[in-house]
Amino acid sequence: MYKLLKKSGKARRGEFTTPHGVIQTPVFMNVGTLAAIKGAVSSMDLKEIGCQVELSNTYHLSLRPGDKIIRELGGLHKFMNWDRPILTDSGGFQVFSLAKIRRIKEEGVYFNSHIDGRKIFMGPEESMQIQSNLGSTIAMAFDECVENPAARDYVEGSVNRTTRWLERCKVELDRLNSLSDTINKKQMLFGINQGGTYEDIRIEHAKVISKLNLDGYAIGGLAVGESHEDMYRIIDAVVPHLPEEKPIYLMGVGYPSNILEAVSRGVDFFDCVLPARNGRHGHVFTSHGKMNLFNAKFQLDASPIDEGCQCPTCRNYSRAYIRHLFMAKEMLALRLCVIHNLYFYNKLMADIRDAIDGDYFEEFKSKQLNEWGEKA
Repeated sequence: MYKLLKKSGKARRGEFTTPHGVIQTPVFMNVGTLAAIKGAVSSMDLKEIGCQVELSNTYHLSLRPGDKIIRELGGLHKFMNWDRPILTDSGGFQVFSLAKIRRIKEEGVYFNSHIDGRKIFMGPEESMQIQSNLGSTIAMAFDECVENPAARDYVEGSVNRTTRWLERCKVELDRLNSLSDTINKKQMLFGINQGGTYEDIRIEHAKVISKLNLDGYAIGGLAVGESHEDMYRIIDAVVPHLPEEKPIYLMGVGYPSNILEAVSRGVDFFDCVLPARNGRHGHVFTSHGKMNLFNAKFQLDASPIDEGCQCPTCRNYSRAYIRHLFMAKEMLALRLCVIHNLYFYNKLMADIRDAIDGDYFEEFKSKQLNEWGEKA
């Protein structure tokens, strides 16, 4: 259940009550595709750096170690020792981004595994069954993510099929939740709005899926090749046509500036691999913008990554030391930078929530964009 606590302009401050705890929104979900954050970050670390929600992937976990194995071990929460909410992606995006050869039919998608090439079929029912085996807090509906730009005729047909798939997801998850041996009988379902960069298709799809009274709604198919301007234009068009009493999730976004812009347009949930991926390559986020720790100027720099940051990395290690670790190819470098970047994102969301609570979000947004050297 989503409770809207406060609005500052279009920015929303809320609480989302789930079977695994209350999520304070806006929120950034820390991405652990295979039930682990890349960079040797544990579930205990996630709690220390303020993570509220962990995100894992249906497709990848169905291949390794297998959703049935995770079910036998008590579900994803027990498997990875995480007692807070987990959202599982449906696997739809990975099917379309990783599968070199695929056939999309009304029943679902036929494709080959990116690991060993074996033939796989996944449709709405299969995606729900895998996610039920994982026992995640929030299951995402199975959809098709089209590339941008895409022909209007194709997008229209794809969106209509995605709607039919969503209806099948809802029926199947209701069935699974009613079974006596289901791990999480209160598993929630989020539907996904699609439509490429066509505003009218997006708006009509938002109206149609809103009638299904789902637990939440996502905006998918963005940050896949279109400009930031097009992304913001689509968010502006779609959000007014999604239920105000349900959380809104912008999938796969993004940079801190993207998050601020999307919050100002009414978005509540975010996820992105970017902070962890950047951290593993020595690129860290700071209060004054992004920094590359491979730069030689940090060789004798005894200051922390970001002055004033209270993350475990900044409290204990210098830029010079972390640069040394990267140059020596020590794994600790990756871990320290991923921890810092995820802390930065989680702290940013806490500051955003405070700004909305205090009714100064637009001033906060302008100040942050200015400090990062970004244009509002």
